[in-house]
Amino acid sequence: MGRFVYSMNVSLDLRIEQVPGDNGAGEWLRISEELHRECNARTRTLALMVHGRVIYETMEEYQPRACGDSSLPDVLREYGEIWTAKPKVLVSRTRSSADHNTRIIGGDNAIEQLAAVRAQTEGIISVGGAALATQLLRAGLLDELMLWTHPAILGFGRPLFDDYDMPIELDLLEQRSFAHGVTMHHYAIRDARETSSC
Repeated sequence: MGRFVYSMNVSLDLRIEQVPGDNGAGEWLRISEELHRECNARTRTLALMVHGRVIYETMEEYQPRACGDSSLPDVLREYGEIWTAKPKVLVSRTRSSADHNTRIIGGDNAIEQLAAVRAQTEGIISVGGAALATQLLRAGLLDELMLWTHPAILGFGRPLFDDYDMPIELDLLEQRSFAHGVTMHHYAIRDARETSSC
Protein backbone atom coordinates (compact mmCIF):
# COMPACT_ATOMS: atom_id res chain seq x y z
CA MET A 1 0.00 0.00 0.00
CA GLY A 2 1.21 3.49 -0.85
CA ARG A 3 1.48 6.48 1.47
CA PHE A 4 -0.09 9.84 0.68
CA VAL A 5 2.37 12.61 1.65
CA TYR A 6 1.27 16.25 1.52
CA SER A 7 4.44 18.21 0.83
CA MET A 8 4.19 21.99 0.93
CA ASN A 9 6.17 25.19 1.43
CA VAL A 10 4.68 27.00 4.43
CA SER A 11 5.24 30.15 6.47
CA LEU A 12 5.74 29.97 10.23
CA ASP A 13 1.99 30.58 10.63
CA LEU A 14 1.22 27.70 8.25
CA ARG A 15 0.17 29.77 5.25
CA ILE A 16 0.89 28.37 1.80
CA GLU A 17 -0.08 31.42 -0.23
CA GLN A 18 -0.19 35.09 0.66
CA VAL A 19 -1.84 36.42 -2.47
CA PRO A 20 -4.55 34.30 -4.16
CA GLY A 21 -3.07 32.63 -7.21
CA ASP A 22 0.60 33.14 -6.35
CA ASN A 23 0.88 29.34 -6.69
CA GLY A 24 3.96 28.91 -4.56
CA ALA A 25 5.84 31.85 -6.05
CA GLY A 26 5.52 34.31 -3.19
CA GLU A 27 8.41 36.61 -2.33
CA TRP A 28 8.37 35.18 1.22
CA LEU A 29 9.82 31.89 -0.05
CA ARG A 30 13.58 31.37 0.35
CA ILE A 31 14.34 28.52 -2.03
CA SER A 32 18.09 27.97 -2.30
CA GLU A 33 19.82 25.67 -4.75
CA GLU A 34 20.49 23.27 -1.86
CA LEU A 35 16.77 23.14 -1.02
CA HIS A 36 15.76 22.67 -4.64
CA ARG A 37 18.23 19.82 -5.10
CA GLU A 38 16.80 18.10 -2.04
CA CYS A 39 13.28 18.49 -3.44
CA ASN A 40 14.44 17.14 -6.81
CA ALA A 41 15.98 14.09 -5.15
CA ARG A 42 12.83 13.37 -3.14
CA THR A 43 10.57 13.90 -6.15
CA ARG A 44 12.65 11.45 -8.18
CA THR A 45 11.89 8.68 -5.65
CA LEU A 46 8.11 9.13 -5.75
CA ALA A 47 5.93 6.32 -7.04
CA LEU A 48 3.25 8.78 -8.14
CA MET A 49 2.20 12.43 -7.92
CA VAL A 50 -1.42 13.45 -7.27
CA HIS A 51 -2.36 17.06 -8.02
CA GLY A 52 -5.47 19.15 -7.72
CA ARG A 53 -6.36 21.07 -10.86
CA VAL A 54 -4.89 24.45 -9.87
CA ILE A 55 -1.45 23.09 -8.97
CA TYR A 56 -1.47 20.75 -11.97
CA GLU A 57 -2.21 23.54 -14.40
CA THR A 58 0.52 25.72 -12.90
CA MET A 59 3.03 22.88 -13.28
CA GLU A 60 1.73 21.89 -16.71
CA GLU A 61 2.29 25.40 -18.01
CA TYR A 62 5.88 25.66 -16.79
CA GLN A 63 7.63 22.33 -16.19
CA PRO A 64 7.59 20.74 -19.67
CA ARG A 65 9.10 23.93 -21.13
CA ALA A 66 11.65 24.20 -18.32
CA CYS A 67 13.30 20.93 -19.40
CA GLY A 68 14.82 22.45 -22.52
CA ASP A 69 15.26 26.05 -21.42
CA SER A 70 19.01 26.61 -21.39
CA SER A 71 18.57 30.00 -19.70
CA LEU A 72 17.41 28.28 -16.50
CA PRO A 73 19.73 26.87 -13.83
CA ASP A 74 20.28 23.14 -14.19
CA VAL A 75 18.40 22.43 -10.94
CA LEU A 76 15.21 23.91 -12.44
CA ARG A 77 15.67 22.08 -15.75
CA GLU A 78 16.18 18.85 -13.81
CA TYR A 79 12.94 19.32 -11.89
CA GLY A 80 11.12 19.97 -15.16
CA GLU A 81 12.40 16.65 -16.49
CA ILE A 82 11.43 14.78 -13.32
CA TRP A 83 7.93 16.27 -13.19
CA THR A 84 7.22 15.69 -16.87
CA ALA A 85 8.26 12.03 -16.76
CA LYS A 86 6.78 11.09 -13.38
CA PRO A 87 3.40 9.24 -13.38
CA LYS A 88 0.71 11.64 -12.25
CA VAL A 89 -2.96 11.71 -11.32
CA LEU A 90 -4.94 14.90 -11.88
CA VAL A 91 -8.04 15.23 -9.71
CA SER A 92 -10.49 17.43 -11.58
CA ARG A 93 -14.20 17.72 -12.31
CA THR A 94 -13.58 19.91 -15.36
CA ARG A 95 -10.62 18.41 -17.22
CA SER A 96 -11.16 15.52 -19.60
CA SER A 97 -7.63 15.20 -20.98
CA ALA A 98 -4.05 15.73 -19.86
CA ASP A 99 -0.57 15.01 -21.22
CA HIS A 100 2.77 14.30 -19.55
CA ASN A 101 2.10 10.81 -18.20
CA THR A 102 -1.11 11.95 -16.44
CA ARG A 103 -4.43 10.24 -15.88
CA ILE A 104 -7.53 12.00 -14.62
CA ILE A 105 -9.77 11.14 -11.69
CA GLY A 106 -12.98 13.10 -11.35
CA GLY A 107 -16.58 12.94 -10.31
CA ASP A 108 -18.27 12.65 -6.95
CA ASN A 109 -16.29 9.56 -5.92
CA ALA A 110 -12.79 10.98 -6.48
CA ILE A 111 -11.70 10.25 -2.90
CA GLU A 112 -12.85 6.63 -3.19
CA GLN A 113 -10.88 6.36 -6.44
CA LEU A 114 -7.82 7.80 -4.71
CA ALA A 115 -8.21 5.26 -1.90
CA ALA A 116 -8.01 2.55 -4.57
CA VAL A 117 -4.92 4.19 -6.08
CA ARG A 118 -3.27 4.21 -2.63
CA ALA A 119 -4.12 0.53 -2.11
CA GLN A 120 -2.66 -0.43 -5.50
CA THR A 121 0.55 1.63 -5.31
CA GLU A 122 3.78 0.73 -3.57
CA GLY A 123 5.78 3.69 -2.32
CA ILE A 124 5.29 7.38 -1.71
CA ILE A 125 2.48 9.29 -3.42
CA SER A 126 2.89 13.04 -3.19
CA VAL A 127 -0.21 15.19 -2.76
CA GLY A 128 -0.33 18.71 -4.20
CA GLY A 129 -3.14 21.08 -3.33
CA ALA A 130 -4.74 22.23 -0.07
CA ALA A 131 -8.29 21.32 -1.06
CA LEU A 132 -7.25 17.82 -2.10
CA ALA A 133 -5.10 17.30 1.00
CA THR A 134 -7.97 18.43 3.23
CA GLN A 135 -10.35 15.95 1.62
CA LEU A 136 -7.84 13.12 2.06
CA LEU A 137 -7.28 14.13 5.68
CA ARG A 138 -11.02 14.11 6.39
CA ALA A 139 -11.25 10.65 4.83
CA GLY A 140 -8.39 9.31 6.97
CA LEU A 141 -6.26 8.72 3.89
CA LEU A 142 -3.51 11.31 4.35
CA ASP A 143 -0.50 9.53 5.85
CA GLU A 144 2.25 12.10 6.21
CA LEU A 145 3.09 15.80 6.08
CA MET A 146 6.36 17.20 4.76
CA LEU A 147 6.52 20.89 5.63
CA TRP A 148 9.23 23.12 4.19
CA THR A 149 8.97 26.03 6.61
CA HIS A 150 10.25 29.46 5.55
CA PRO A 151 11.12 32.11 8.16
CA ALA A 152 8.20 34.44 7.49
CA ILE A 153 4.92 35.20 9.23
CA LEU A 154 2.34 36.18 6.63
CA GLY A 155 -0.56 36.96 8.93
CA PHE A 156 -3.12 36.19 6.23
CA GLY A 157 -3.50 34.07 3.12
CA ARG A 158 -4.43 30.51 2.36
CA PRO A 159 -3.79 28.02 5.18
CA LEU A 160 -2.19 24.60 4.91
CA PHE A 161 -5.64 22.96 5.10
CA ASP A 162 -9.00 24.34 3.98
CA ASP A 163 -11.70 24.63 6.66
CA TYR A 164 -10.26 21.93 8.89
CA ASP A 165 -10.83 22.49 12.61
CA MET A 166 -10.07 19.12 14.21
CA PRO A 167 -6.90 18.32 16.19
CA ILE A 168 -4.22 16.42 14.26
CA GLU A 169 -1.69 14.34 16.20
CA LEU A 170 1.69 13.99 14.52
CA ASP A 171 4.88 12.02 15.06
CA LEU A 172 8.13 13.57 13.84
CA LEU A 173 9.92 11.30 11.36
CA GLU A 174 12.80 13.57 10.31
CA GLN A 175 13.94 17.17 10.23
CA ARG A 176 16.61 19.13 8.39
CA SER A 177 17.84 22.69 8.10
CA PHE A 178 18.69 24.50 4.88
CA ALA A 179 20.15 27.85 3.88
CA HIS A 180 18.32 31.08 4.69
CA GLY A 181 16.64 29.65 7.78
CA VAL A 182 14.41 27.13 5.97
CA THR A 183 13.62 23.92 7.83
CA MET A 184 12.00 20.68 6.74
CA HIS A 185 9.83 18.73 9.17
CA HIS A 186 8.47 15.37 8.06
CA TYR A 187 5.60 14.00 10.15
CA ALA A 188 3.44 10.90 10.25
CA ILE A 189 -0.23 11.58 10.88
CA ARG A 190 -0.89 9.35 13.85
CA ASP A 191 -4.47 8.25 13.08
CA ALA A 192 -3.64 7.60 9.43
CA ARG A 193 -0.59 5.51 10.35
CA GLU A 194 -2.54 3.45 12.85
CA THR A 195 -5.36 2.91 10.34
CA SER A 196 -2.89 1.86 7.64
CA SER A 197 -1.34 -0.81 9.85
CA CYS A 198 -4.62 -2.61 10.52
